[in-house]
Amino acid sequence: MRSRRPIRTPDIAELRAFCAAADLGTLGRAAVALGVSQPALSKRLRALEAAAGADLLTRSPTGVTLTAAGRRLYPEARRLLDQAEVIDGLLEGVGLQAPPIRLAVSHTIAEFYLPHQLVAYQADGERHPPVELTIANSNAVRRMVRDNQVEVGITGSDLRERSDDGLEELELLSDEVIVAVPQAHAWYRRKSIPLRSLMATPLVMRDPEAHDRRCVEALLAERGQQIAEPLVEVGSTAVAKREALDRSAPVLLSALSLNEPRDRLYMRPVSGLSFPRRFVIVCRSLASLPRADRDFIGFLRRDLDEAPERG
Repeated sequence: MRSRRPIRTPDIAELRAFCAAADLGTLGRAAVALGVSQPALSKRLRALEAAAGADLLTRSPTGVTLTAAGRRLYPEARRLLDQAEVIDGLLEGVGLQAPPIRLAVSHTIAEFYLPHQLVAYQADGERHPPVELTIANSNAVRRMVRDNQVEVGITGSDLRERSDDGLEELELLSDEVIVAVPQAHAWYRRKSIPLRSLMATPLVMRDPEAHDRRCVEALLAERGQQIAEPLVEVGSTAVAKREALDRSAPVLLSALSLNEPRDRLYMRPVSGLSFPRRFVIVCRSLASLPRADRDFIGFLRRDLDEAPERG
């Protein structure tokens, strides 16, 4: 009879690496998002899989996907990380660096905006504190800032939406939720999609808490419309793209996330309707933030024209 294998409690950094890889779809993107090297990220994943006694990710030349064991672990790991305060870089010069900038961002920002910004921030010749990053949906980002789990967040905001949570908001990026289709779908040959067709067609969508989906559902509800039940619900944009290609199905995406030739998905507007949104930086009080946090916010907003800020 086989003896029971002793279970080692996983490190929070290992769970963070696992969830980031699952969310972003590749180890390279996950490493950039967490501010670590890819070998360091791979080491954390191997250690977690050794503790689990099972493969949690299927690795391929195009990226990574969750195994059956990984799918069981992911929701519990994500719930833990949403509440955790994790300090990156403790093993690299703790006490020699300034306190980290604690930043929470939505999935779209983590995957398609922030990696290049973090590289540029760390490479501008100045000595900066590390950025401790948490990835969550937009509601969770706002909650983490409000509850002082992080100082700064980047989250989606509907153009018609005004939150009552008391957080200050600073404009960052304009975006739009779009419909994209593979070449094999009939909508690829259309210049636009009739609204009635959109309402009747199951789409690949993010989970119900994802901001892009909530934005679409809220705008349609104002018109007395309701979108069809999703063909499939997924946890990240990368997975949504793969499902759309595999199923030859239309998909709801952030415009920021779409690279038509590379993704082999093509935007098709909805007749007479658009789904605009924006991304904002949120904090409890800009004036009370540490200088390093305010400088980091200024870096992210460096290309914006002077404009009134919402508070």
